[in-house]
Amino acid sequence: MLSEKEDRLGTMAIAVPKPRDMVGSVTSSVLLGDKNVISARMFAEYAAAKKGKIAIVSVYLDRVGEIQAQEFFMHLIDKVLKSDSKKEPEAI
Repeated sequence: MLSEKEDRLGTMAIAVPKPRDMVGSVTSSVLLGDKNVISARMFAEYAAAKKGKIAIVSVYLDRVGEIQAQEFFMHLIDKVLKSDSKKEPEAI
């Protein structure tokens, strides 16, 4: 959940990565809301592509503009993905 203030459910998107043996990019769709569609889909697709797993992202913005928040949210997602990758054991 990416939220400007306290945790609130916002525009929710889901992204599904393509299987490794198929050519193509991540597929995404908006499940709920319409205010921050671009950011929700963009971040869900980014997380799904990086992790190779289904990603669900919710974006709630009240006062901050979507473009302004994207850089900050991207930094948060990268930080979480990097710390998560350190916890996972590497496949041999």
